[in-house]
Amino acid sequence: MGALDRLKVGLARTREALNTPLEDLVRGRRPLDPADLDAVEEALIAADLGLPAVGEAMEHLRAQSGKIAGGGTAAMRDVLRDEVRCALERPPSSRVPFSSKPWVVFLVGVNGAGKTTTAGKLAQSWTREGRSCLLCAADTFRAAADAQLEIWAQRASSPFHRGVAGADPSSVLTDALRAARARSYDAVLVDTAGRLHTKGNLMSELEKMARVAAKETGGAPHETLLVLDATVGSNGLVQAREFTKAAAVTGLVLTKLDGTAKGGVAVAVVRELGVPIRYVGVGETAEDLLPFDAAAFAANLVG
Repeated sequence: MGALDRLKVGLARTREALNTPLEDLVRGRRPLDPADLDAVEEALIAADLGLPAVGEAMEHLRAQSGKIAGGGTAAMRDVLRDEVRCALERPPSSRVPFSSKPWVVFLVGVNGAGKTTTAGKLAQSWTREGRSCLLCAADTFRAAADAQLEIWAQRASSPFHRGVAGADPSSVLTDALRAARARSYDAVLVDTAGRLHTKGNLMSELEKMARVAAKETGGAPHETLLVLDATVGSNGLVQAREFTKAAAVTGLVLTKLDGTAKGGVAVAVVRELGVPIRYVGVGETAEDLLPFDAAAFAANLVG
């Protein structure tokens, strides 16, 4: 399947959850009454758009109720699609990818969100584009984290760097960056730890790693991607806020969209964190990690 088809399939559960109330709403082709609006509001909340975004969407729907009723389901979807697209659009990054060598990317987030898998998928994708990419296992605390990343490195035919168990992550990172410079690699993907039970230490560790990266490679880290599990929904926002404070997050990766009916969480996280989504994950393979496009996402979310 092409990228748009993969996105469509990945958002199927959320789209189906929205379809029934939307179609029921305009069946009578009449202006919206309070009961109609309640049904749509419940559907949007269930899709996890977040209460502020839902409130704005409902205000817009009320203002457009006459037009929507006359235009049927298509008109309703047009209004919601535009609302979602506008909420998700953000100005492009001022940094041109791979404009520095090596291009250093930190993957941050809680355990289980998909950091290691995302790092591996990015390496595989970039390698196919002809770029050399070093995978750095800077999570020296989670059992078998380096082994999982090494498997992805083998799949991507990418070099791999690890330290000894329990080593200082900044030391591991320093060695990886020096090796990348010496061998002229295009990119370094850094898989970091996500331990929440030692939150203070974790955040201090991320700050230290950023200082080390900047010292070894000017301007690094050039991207810090916060990886979020879409199946957790807006419940993950509290954790996400902590990472954005400590790690100077430049972009988001929303994983496991194919496993949830709460794909609207994309709107909630962008609105809450003020950071653009860079990639979305809609499956298990490297091809299922898609560069984010707000218009395509809105179209496939609403239908």
